[in-house]
Amino acid sequence: MENTNPTMKNHVDQNQIIAQSSIISQLSSASFGQEAYDPNFKPIKKTFFQKIAKYKTFYLMLLPALVFFILFSYWPMTGNILAFRKFSFSSGMYGKGWVGLQYFREFFADRQTPTYIKNTLIISAIKLFIYLPFPIILALIFNEISNTKHRSAFQSITYLPYFISWVVVIGMLNKLFAPNTGLINVMLKGIGVSDGSKFYLMDNKFFYPAVFGTYLWKNVGWDSIIYYAAIMGISPSLYEAAAIDGANRLKQTRHVTLPGISRTIMILFIISLGGILSAGFDQVYLMQNPGNYKVSEIIDTYIVKTGLEKARYGPATAVGLIQGLVGLLLTVIVNKIADKFGENSLW
Repeated sequence: MENTNPTMKNHVDQNQIIAQSSIISQLSSASFGQEAYDPNFKPIKKTFFQKIAKYKTFYLMLLPALVFFILFSYWPMTGNILAFRKFSFSSGMYGKGWVGLQYFREFFADRQTPTYIKNTLIISAIKLFIYLPFPIILALIFNEISNTKHRSAFQSITYLPYFISWVVVIGMLNKLFAPNTGLINVMLKGIGVSDGSKFYLMDNKFFYPAVFGTYLWKNVGWDSIIYYAAIMGISPSLYEAAAIDGANRLKQTRHVTLPGISRTIMILFIISLGGILSAGFDQVYLMQNPGNYKVSEIIDTYIVKTGLEKARYGPATAVGLIQGLVGLLLTVIVNKIADKFGENSLW
């Protein structure tokens, strides 16, 4: 017979509530520890060395990278003190005797300094602003190739020049545009455009287009990798929604793909600004000759010639320090602007 006594039912319900409360209390203690029910509980904090010991395997894996950066990045930075000290081969790495801002004054008092700065800014602008759309366009082209084998083949072809040394690239350029024997001059002579004797690499007007062309050919495939990876990270559902709304491939690229990689574009642009006064020593130095000296002498070549050829390490260090400080300042300013007007900042 079913028990309908209300007193007994209330007693059973109270027992169930007590049992459930006990279970919840035990779960809370297990999940949150003693501090969940003891307001005076103070957990024992692990020391730095205890944390190291706990994750020693990961720290051992990290150790080679730390040693590398300490030896080849951070420790050499201490040599910047030479910008304010007098160096001699008997004084050691850090020189002796303070010279203050003498080396900085010498650099800005040099009549050729405005030319060095102008040439550096022109070449940096070419590589930073004019070059910027090309790897993005190439990444968009890769994204439109549906055949996986064809896309992989085209990507490999465009990546390969990145692994060719600038020495080889400039050597090929010299062969192509050599007077009389170069392929370009032979072709122009064959069609009657010129006599084929022009030395293009000695021409000031030819220098900047040659810098841009060789830089584009060598780097565009490699630099497109990160943009293509960013495109791959865009959700396919966004393209499906755009297609349902009637957007063709061009409109999908404009309204889905480009906004989807805008953060990547901005971050890479901010990082690139750090090298605004570093126009690329290898390429420019190898292309430099007496004919194009007025447009090819940049801050990087000035530093190398001053420091290594003339053994004036103090002035060279001072100019290098200026490069680093200007790059840092521009990066901070542009990052602040990007953070103010959007969410595309580095920090």
